[in-house]
Amino acid sequence: MITTWASRYLKLKHPAPPIGAPEGIVRTCEADSKGFLQDIHSGPVHHALADEPLAYGGTNKGMSPYGFLAAGLGACTSMTIRMYARRKGWSLDHVSVDVNHSKVHAQDAETGSGDKIDTWKRRITLTGNLSGDQRQRLLEIADKCPVHRTLERSSEVITELAP
Repeated sequence: MITTWASRYLKLKHPAPPIGAPEGIVRTCEADSKGFLQDIHSGPVHHALADEPLAYGGTNKGMSPYGFLAAGLGACTSMTIRMYARRKGWSLDHVSVDVNHSKVHAQDAETGSGDKIDTWKRRITLTGNLSGDQRQRLLEIADKCPVHRTLERSSEVITELAP
């Protein structure tokens, strides 16, 4: 948290990406084999830490994996709303998106299964001189964000072992 705050005022050097990390690949490397801390690199300049909370055996030095998914959903939602409002010339001053993730028993969600399903709850705050119709349209546009659509669809993960 201090690093995030200080980065606004200081030119902090990010660790160099791992050797051989190609552009467009997000590389995650274990930073502490005794815990769960992970170094995440995306391209030559983006660096983040992932971890688990103390209660789950982590050191809480980074967002949890589900925290990163929630951040992706929130960021994509905000960007999608901004892009649409900008294209329409609407007076949208600020967008913020709060995202909460939980696992809900599928039977509670009326799916007919006893498994748990992931539930993502977004709370979108729009600031600006917007009509009720514009606000409603931006809420509809939020559901068109690519990450939202990815989370709603089935995905395929292909896994291979490096030589």
